[in-house]
Amino acid sequence: MEREVGLIPFKVEKRFRTYSQVPKGIEMVEAPVYWEKTKGAGQVIAVLDTGCQSDHPDLQNQIIGGKNFTRDYGGDENNFEDNNGHGTHVAGTIAAEENGNGVVGVAPEAKLLILKVLEGSGGGDMQGIIDAVNYAVSWRGENGERVRVMNLSLGGPQDIPELHEAVKNAVLEGVSVVCAAGNEGDGNLDTDEFAYPGAYNEVIQVGAVNFDGKLTKFTNTNDEIDLVAPGEYIQSTYLEGGYSELTGTSMAAPHVAGAVALVTNWAEEGFNRQISEAEMYAQIIRRTTPLGHPLTAEGNGLITLGLVERISSWSGEKPAVL
Repeated sequence: MEREVGLIPFKVEKRFRTYSQVPKGIEMVEAPVYWEKTKGAGQVIAVLDTGCQSDHPDLQNQIIGGKNFTRDYGGDENNFEDNNGHGTHVAGTIAAEENGNGVVGVAPEAKLLILKVLEGSGGGDMQGIIDAVNYAVSWRGENGERVRVMNLSLGGPQDIPELHEAVKNAVLEGVSVVCAAGNEGDGNLDTDEFAYPGAYNEVIQVGAVNFDGKLTKFTNTNDEIDLVAPGEYIQSTYLEGGYSELTGTSMAAPHVAGAVALVTNWAEEGFNRQISEAEMYAQIIRRTTPLGHPLTAEGNGLITLGLVERISSWSGEKPAVL
């Protein structure tokens, strides 16, 4: 199978040795408002990326398992360490621990299943990604935990039927598949740019805006965009126990993956049952705010976790469980 998949191009803006604040992106999606309800305990998010620094101070307690699907480290499937930096950054945005230092993720009490599908160079084998998607669906933890969300901040130009089938199966099994839209945008909202698996109808495809809510110049536009999240100058964990600001739709997607975990956790605790992937999707879309961009650019709008609660307070109604 052709090796035409890899990291969606991203930019390292700045690196830090130390850091101690809630990142702007986490604030923008209103995650701290939702922490009054839940911080994601009991949820597992699979991160299909370049791996993760397993002993990073903000992530070492969040990793519940992992596997290497690449040729790095001699193909040792037990070594899923990050030799690029991208995966560690994505993991931090999703679930960096709230420990009083460093950064904090959208779902700081959720757990991470690290699936290394991209090599240090950023490239990967399509079969490895397909295998990792299937692995995430079938994985079970020591206490019966299972993956409910997976994040793929990667893509390629080709529609691979086997990948599409794996994605469709994941959704049928109740797993939300969150994907970056891609960074091939040309600034012309009348043209479409597609990267797969993001362009599949079954996934939650995430575009990028800046902290002012304006579209980034690079974000892909197409009729499968579901919503947008911050993707420029995003602060998160990085290699060597440090931190960095990165830019790209790769940075937008994990904000949504963490948000799905929070909303799912709250809903399932409230109803005392497992909700379907369609229900997970519907509750995320309920928590989006239109920004005034075309649907092909922003889909339903910016993920804003506090929206339902604000609407309820304005109307004087008691917020529903969802």
